[in-house]
Amino acid sequence: MRILYAASEALPFAASGGLADVAGSLPKALVQAGHEACVVMPYYVNTIKPEQREQMHFITNFNVPVGWRSQYCGLFSQVVDGVTYFFIDNEYYFKRNSGLYGYYDDAERYVFFSRAILEMLKYIDFKPQIINSNDWQCALVPVYYNLFYKDQWGYGGIKNVFTIHNIGYQGQYGLDLVKDIVGIPPQNVSIIEYDRDVNFMKGAIEMADKVTTVSPTYAKEILDPWFSHGLDRILRNKQYKTCGFLNGIDVDLYNPETDNTIASKFSAKNRKGKAACKSALFEEFGMPEYNIPLLVMISRFADHKGFDLVRYVFDEIISVDIQVMILGSGEKQYEDFFQEMHWRYPDKVGFYRGYNPQLAKRLYAGADMFLMPSKSEPCGLAQMIAARYGTVPIVRATGGLKDSIIDYGDNGIGFTFQSYNAHDMLEAIRRAKAVYDNKTEWGKVMQRAMKTDFSWAASAKLYIGLYKELCGE
Repeated sequence: MRILYAASEALPFAASGGLADVAGSLPKALVQAGHEACVVMPYYVNTIKPEQREQMHFITNFNVPVGWRSQYCGLFSQVVDGVTYFFIDNEYYFKRNSGLYGYYDDAERYVFFSRAILEMLKYIDFKPQIINSNDWQCALVPVYYNLFYKDQWGYGGIKNVFTIHNIGYQGQYGLDLVKDIVGIPPQNVSIIEYDRDVNFMKGAIEMADKVTTVSPTYAKEILDPWFSHGLDRILRNKQYKTCGFLNGIDVDLYNPETDNTIASKFSAKNRKGKAACKSALFEEFGMPEYNIPLLVMISRFADHKGFDLVRYVFDEIISVDIQVMILGSGEKQYEDFFQEMHWRYPDKVGFYRGYNPQLAKRLYAGADMFLMPSKSEPCGLAQMIAARYGTVPIVRATGGLKDSIIDYGDNGIGFTFQSYNAHDMLEAIRRAKAVYDNKTEWGKVMQRAMKTDFSWAASAKLYIGLYKELCGE
């Protein structure tokens, strides 16, 4: 199979969230399974490291139609782990001072990117059978393909897969964008029109051959208005072409047996090094280490991540007799709250404001429990990483959390709760503490968690099966 994976971010070049992990890992797994996979992403001049830019190969430049205009596009490439990355270059759109998104002209930037992906195929020695586009930034790829490209020479027979990572971000704009920016003929505007707005994601759901999500449960949940952010009507209508595959993680990057960033290496068979990792954490945070569980949270601070539940019963969580460490940033109310909890319980609560990927790994390696009480979670990778390091997940059974973490009561690898309720979450923490106090049982849970296969190999097989089905192979 020949697959072009289109994403607005991808490791190891640019990342703001889980999409970059997937775009950096799934194509690599496809290549390892014997297929040809390429990635196309924007050339973010101020985000991609200078040493990475130096290794890029300039291919050519061409013009891309954006509404009534024609814009310059440069094309670069680089091979990493057998995967060819193509970079769409236009400094007006992609040379920004900080962050990948959140600019006034994001709609125009990713209209340009989506159209450039299809124009690029004329200039590269790679003719994909499948284009797998991701999230709203690439949602117009299947729309443009069906309207402008499918009947052109060299473009015939390409199948379009669209993957929803987070339905909360849909690319919604006013209808005034259609003529000036999007460039779709008036008779076709209904493809991207939804609730009297332009909605990029709706267009992709309409025009793609298959729509996937990042977990089976999330594929079902987004048919419900509670989860769908308004798109449930079109999704129920297109249910016949929607499915969900659970993401994986890079098991080489997250491997306690080989990880040089943690205090001591360990494995499922020999977990002695984990105690050293825990002690090193307490020294780093300047806290006393008691003979009680250490629970950690590593997340962006937002309501849908469940921090309102945590705040509501935080004093009771501490009274369970555990210590807590939090790494994250986001909504100021939660940053201020955790700072206050650190001041109130200096020997029980550690707080690092911001995000530090190396510290995150040390927390995964040294903690006993990992709390992720999300209101909604399309897939989630953190719970898988925690399990990989023997840190037992405590999660709400939603989306990918439900698909990846089986409850201890069912001979599983973590502790789950169903309702979005603070005291149900607290009860799951208490259950985990009770099992922790039985060292033999806790050791069994840890071992099962560490031995669970969260690699991309299994997920890649599902994607390959889908791609082959679309291509009639």
